[in-house]
Amino acid sequence: MLGYACINMELREQGIFTNRTLRKATLEEKGMPYLSELIQANLHDLLTIMHHNEEEGIRFFRISSEIFPFWSHPELGYELEDLPNSDLIISLLKEIGDYATQFNHRITTHPGPYNVLASPNPAVVSKAILELECHSKMFDYMGFTPSAYNKINIHVGGAYGEPSAALARFCVAFESLSPALQARLTVENDDRANLYSTLDLYNSIHKVIGIPIVFDYHHHIFNTGGQTEQEALALAISTWPIGVTPVVHYSESKTIHAGESKPTPAHSDLVYGPMSLYGNHIDVMVEAKHKEKALVTLKIKFE
Repeated sequence: MLGYACINMELREQGIFTNRTLRKATLEEKGMPYLSELIQANLHDLLTIMHHNEEEGIRFFRISSEIFPFWSHPELGYELEDLPNSDLIISLLKEIGDYATQFNHRITTHPGPYNVLASPNPAVVSKAILELECHSKMFDYMGFTPSAYNKINIHVGGAYGEPSAALARFCVAFESLSPALQARLTVENDDRANLYSTLDLYNSIHKVIGIPIVFDYHHHIFNTGGQTEQEALALAISTWPIGVTPVVHYSESKTIHAGESKPTPAHSDLVYGPMSLYGNHIDVMVEAKHKEKALVTLKIKFE
């Protein structure tokens, strides 16, 4: 399957989107009823996007991490049951999950880069755990069985001058997560040579705690770990549990598309490929600025 992330460009022009949020000051001024209204609007629009995806034959979608503003905030956080109109919110989540299950839509998330389980700062790790657990609870409310099929994908984070120690801290933090979150968590290779290649993740994370690796084609260009694209892809695929189709990310360099000779990590508007599957059965999350429009332009080589 081919998928795209968070925003449908066509529907966004019609005012349909799922990342309505608010400032802390606005929340304190307008209160939880207003927050509940935003959440309901986000969920209604998520369901609309999924219906649109079904009409277009797209059944792989990464949902926004901003559907529930302030859910994991250490001071302003909340339980869904305590929100005004909580019954409606919970009902919408179940409707979304039921729709995804009925029509075989794969729904995933990619929480932001501030979720750093490898941080040497315990406060940063604690905040990340709260945020990630909220993502996992959201999938629980949707009725999804905990597994990497509905992955919650993150990066290790910084190396802090001690990459081996950072990787070890990630593994220690993982052990404190709920079993449901552990079953959903995946980790992705980085686009900087001083961070973590697919091989680094395999040796120091997968072999220790067993979580799957999401292979990012574009990131591999900047941090190969001494492996070819095909080798790194095969290694990442080998980490996925039997019965769960591995996920990869695909993007292309904005600078190359602009006619420059040197690639950079910044993503292009569209992607053209050809990208090679090397005979593997994988689900491809396309990370391009023009979202669903890039699914049409991408050419794929299956061998």
